[in-house]
Amino acid sequence: MAVMAQRTDAGLAVIALMAFGDEPKASAASAITTLRALGIRVLMLSGDNQAAAQAMARRVGLNPDQGEVISDVLPGDKAAHIAALKAKGLTVVMVGDGVNDAPALAAADVGMAMANTGGGTDVAMHAAGITLMRGDLTLVAAALDISHRTVAKIRQNLFWAFIYNVVGIPLAAFGILNPVMAGAAMALSSVSVMSNALLLKRWAPKL
Repeated sequence: MAVMAQRTDAGLAVIALMAFGDEPKASAASAITTLRALGIRVLMLSGDNQAAAQAMARRVGLNPDQGEVISDVLPGDKAAHIAALKAKGLTVVMVGDGVNDAPALAAADVGMAMANTGGGTDVAMHAAGITLMRGDLTLVAAALDISHRTVAKIRQNLFWAFIYNVVGIPLAAFGILNPVMAGAAMALSSVSVMSNALLLKRWAPKL
């Protein structure tokens, strides 16, 4: 806050009052709602004082009374808070965009850095495992969604590759499956695995 005053015969007279404050990202409230719908608990780590951090949290839908806001956190202490959450057996995703967030991004199970959001981005991107190419918090849920789908595809492909081998190897060993058919079956296995993986190209974020 800045105050402009003018000296008069009666003393100083205030002629202007300027207050400065951070504005939340436009997508913050909807992103938090989406993450909660997925069963994910959302917390805010802030270096601001308690009053400022709680006021900002309420604007985006967080409830300070339920411990969803941790304020007065020094840059070097963010990683310690992440470690404390992990010590409770929680899987922690940290989202940040500044140089001060880099240690916490590296300490989290999954670090997500947001590009194109100002200074410190390069450091955050190097520390994080995932980079969101826009400063849009709704991409956090989208990144989690495509990650779950990718893991599901990997498991499906491993299952079908295992089935091919379980069926094919005994048949080949007993001479029931000739080499030509075995080669064709192996090629078909590779094609089916690749085709299943390529289905991910049809994915689109639900924004």
